[in-house]
Order: sequence, then structure tokens, then C-alpha cells
Amino acid sequence: MHTAAIERRRLVLLLGLAFGALALALVAARGTGPEAAQAASHREAPLISLDGPADISDFFMFRSYEPGNADKVALIMNVNPGSEPSSGPNYWNFDPSVTYEFQIDNDRDGKADDVSFEIKFRNEIRGTVDDADLFLSYLGGAGPFPAITALDGPGSEGLGLRQRYDVHMVRGHHRTRIANGKIAVPSNVGPRTMPDYPALAAQGIHSLAGGIKVFAGQRQDPFYIDLGSVFDTFNFRRPVPVLTEPEDANDNLNPFGTDMLSGFNVSTIAIEVPAMMISGGSSVIGAYASTSRSSERVNYRANHDDDDITQVQRLANPLINETIIGTEDKDEWNAREPQQERRFVDYYRNPRLALALQLVFGLPAGTTGREDLVNLLLKYQPSNTRLSELLRLNLGVEPTPFAAQRRMGPLATPADPAAWPNGRRPKDDVTDIAVRVVGGPNYVANRIGDGVNTDDRPTTASFPFLGTPDDGRNRNHDNP
Repeated sequence: MHTAAIERRRLVLLLGLAFGALALALVAARGTGPEAAQAASHREAPLISLDGPADISDFFMFRSYEPGNADKVALIMNVNPGSEPSSGPNYWNFDPSVTYEFQIDNDRDGKADDVSFEIKFRNEIRGTVDDADLFLSYLGGAGPFPAITALDGPGSEGLGLRQRYDVHMVRGHHRTRIANGKIAVPSNVGPRTMPDYPALAAQGIHSLAGGIKVFAGQRQDPFYIDLGSVFDTFNFRRPVPVLTEPEDANDNLNPFGTDMLSGFNVSTIAIEVPAMMISGGSSVIGAYASTSRSSERVNYRANHDDDDITQVQRLANPLINETIIGTEDKDEWNAREPQQERRFVDYYRNPRLALALQLVFGLPAGTTGREDLVNLLLKYQPSNTRLSELLRLNLGVEPTPFAAQRRMGPLATPADPAAWPNGRRPKDDVTDIAVRVVGGPNYVANRIGDGVNTDDRPTTASFPFLGTPDDGRNRNHDNP
């Protein structure tokens, strides 16, 4: 193996995850490093597709790349996928009947029950909207009504439907409220009502004791993908890539896909915490995001104890329920805990996605016996016997500065060891990485992907890391 390939292999191994034989083949086969679209799980299961406020579209976990904050870990979940910015008069909110949670495993037993953060919301009807019994959630910037320039106090009179939230940190049986009554950032309804939305949103970044930051509110949807062509049986718009083009991190030469989610927003919950607060001294942690509802309101197939709430959605690694789990098991998978993944292991060993890719592109793919996928997605080490679907983060890997991040992570040139599957950052091209890893060396060599190379709005280098949402008056769904 030539020197460059050996170095890429070493960097991949630094992730602390087992790519197995496939990863070695990827490194040996590729040549130059790709980059492309970012993706996650949008409307991926029948029941949760009907429940936007509980539907987790993305889960990110990474060491902060904000200058001076490398000792922090960011946890981000997005819900309300594909939020149309102009959807008045109610717009998009978190659901007070949903429990939002980040759950962390720091002893590598596959059970994410060592540390968790629970977030609950409550609604207020207030200000001018309440006083005048108006039909609007937000009002301002016209006649006697001042524009909305604040989340509280003067300038907040037109913020009629306001959401507050509490955050509890749970460690074992010890439960501590770390945030009380923080105000969430509302939807970006338009420039007359909210003339300086970035300044308004900045007020929603709350600093807590112990070096913790929290944010809840609307953000631009960082999921960008040619959804139409992917789910039209991989009917990509340029079937034969130009292999002579470089494919490194910031290269956007000749994109050919259509970003079907340009101009849409999401509702974001972001927490940044010191790594030592959640690691338990471990160099590698695992985590997932979940949403739960009252058991009385949930129609689910899995067997549960008579708890007050039942999990209705989970998300760790991207694209699992969307492209790995069979449709007949998607709802049950969402209701199960990650450590119960053994019942679904056949989907990893014999990936239907690989079979579909092979049938469509006519390129041989790894369709059976895929222990490499089991090791990569369900284990801390190949020797482990417990299977648990968690997003794993090696805290010993330094974060890559924002401007130097490689979207294709371990497949880029040079490789970026701080990318998925070592945690996940908003820039990481999980769609193309997943297609190529699941497909195998032929899909790496031919750079199979959807051709969407950038999001319609940039992410940022500082907390909460996602871009300003499109506003309701001027939103644009055209491909940039």
C-alpha cells in the first residue's frame, strides 16, 4: 500500500471505530478524497412522519471547533424537519407534551444511561396578542405595534406565543435542574415583524453554571440532499461523475444535484458542555437523541413497562432508520432502546441499500455478510459482543477548525479524523459517505453520490453552529 494510503488508514483508525475490511478497501481504492451532501433522517418511519415536533431530523455530537472551546462537546438535535418558513399564523414550535432528551453512554456498555439532558417546553400567550385576542402568534413593525426586537421586556410585546423551557441533567438517580424558564427563539416570520432576526436569535443563547450553554429555537435546515433523485430509485441527475475533478473539502466544481430542502427550516435544541462533565473519564463516549410522549397517547408496537412516557423517536448515526431498517420494522425500531439492536442486526449484515445500489448501478456491492457495518455502527470495538446503535465520539481526536473541515471525513484527502463516524458535525457529508461505505469499493472508486455539494445557507463556526433560518416573507426554495 502506498504511503498516502497508509496515512489515511492510520487516521481512520484514530476514530476508535472499526471500519473492518471494507474501510481498508476504501482507503486502498480511492485515490483522491470526495465531498458532497449532508443528510440525516427526515420522515423516515410511518408513525413519526405524522408527528413533526417529535420527529428528529438530525443529531450532531462533536468536540467544539469554536476557537477556545475545544474542551467542550456540542449536542444538537433538530425536529420539525422541512419547516416551511411562511407557515403562519402558528408557525413552528416545540411540543410541550414531548420530552426531548440527549442520552449518553460513558462506560462503553452500550447503554446510554450514564448522563442525560432532558428538555421540556411550555407555552405562554402574552403581550399584544393576548391583550387584543388576536389570531396571530406574532405582531410588530406596523402602526402602533413595535417590531419584535427582544425575547423579553421592551421590544417583546408582539411576541404573542412564547415558549419557555427547563433543562434537567440526570446522572444515575440524581436529577438536577440546570436551566429554568429559558426563552426559546421564535420562527423567523419576516423583516417587518423581526427586523434583526440574528440579533434576536443571539438572545436565545443562554450561558449556565459550569460552562454550559443552551439554545432552543428555529435554525436553517442543514440537511441538504437531492431527495427527489435519491428516492426515485437513485435516479441521480449525472449518472457518470467526471472522475478527473478534485473532490476535496471546499471544492464545489460542477455540482449536478438539486437541493430539495433549500429554503426550509428546523427547530433546534443545542447544548454545549465541558467534556469532563459527561465523559466519566472515558476517552470514547456514545450517545443518541430521543423524543418521548405520554404512554396513553402513543400507538406503538414494542413492549414497554407502564412508564409515564414512551420513546417515539431515536436518532444516533444518520440514515439508519431511513435506509437500513426495513419499513415493516421502522416504527418498532424507533420505540426500542439502542442496546436492543440485536433484533435488527440482519439489516446491517445484509443491507438492502447495497442490494438496491447494485441493481440500479450495475456495480457489484457488498450485499451480504457485512460484519464491517455491524462493527462500525453497533460496536465500540470489533471484539465487543453487545450491539448498540449509538453515535460514538473519540474525545482524544482534536477538533478540525471550521474552515479546514473535510466533508468526506476519513475518505477525504487529507483525511479528517474529526468527522462522522467519529461523532458528527453539520458539515459532514453523511449521505455520500454512507452510500459509498454501504456500497463498497466500487462506489468509492466511481464516486457515487447525489451531487449536492453545499447547503443553501452556510453553517457557522460558533454555538449553536447552524445558520440563520429563512424568513417567511422572502423564503426561496430554488436550488442555489
